[in-house]
Amino acid sequence: MDYFSVSSMVESFKELFPKEASIAVSDAQQFIYYKPSKHIDLKIKPGDKITENTVTFKALTVRKKTSDHINGKVFGTPYFGTSVPIIDSGNPKGCVTAILPSKQLKFLSKFLTLHIEDRWMPVPYEEVMFLEAHNRKTWVQSERGTGTHKFTLSEVEFHLPEDIFLRCHRSYIINVNYIAEIQPDSHSTFLLIMKDGTKIPVSQTYASQFRRILSF
Repeated sequence: MDYFSVSSMVESFKELFPKEASIAVSDAQQFIYYKPSKHIDLKIKPGDKITENTVTFKALTVRKKTSDHINGKVFGTPYFGTSVPIIDSGNPKGCVTAILPSKQLKFLSKFLTLHIEDRWMPVPYEEVMFLEAHNRKTWVQSERGTGTHKFTLSEVEFHLPEDIFLRCHRSYIINVNYIAEIQPDSHSTFLLIMKDGTKIPVSQTYASQFRRILSF
């Protein structure tokens, strides 16, 4: 499907989308069409590869309609997206994604409330060292102790301040202020030595973004 036929298709069905939505259309590997709205613009260009942390990628992977909040680390702007894959003979051939301004839920303020043993304790973001997904729970290591949070790691990530917290692995989010050292672990990955001595891996998926954000 070329650009003009896609453009005509989107124009024909534009009434199905919210007025404030930007529209992206992709094949199985890259975006082939993008129409920004006045309300949000992710600066997508035809030919841009579909990256792992996008709603489009998730929809193509699970092969069904997917909606999710995506933080600003992917396109530089947080957004809420709904993607519908185009399936042919059981295989995903493309995807149509409606992109809306992010409406962040305010269940988190400037602290995380941790369940520690038989009590709950509010811990300011600045005192959170790192978060780990383990045994279907979100564990939080802080200066006030180790506890669990009721939301999943991905749900918590969406609300954490991006200037101090970084996702470095599918199971870890770290506070950059508690990194003592960054050591090479292989050709393209790293090992973080935290100030409390904990060793946390930076997976290959997040290595380039991690290096770019920390400028090394």
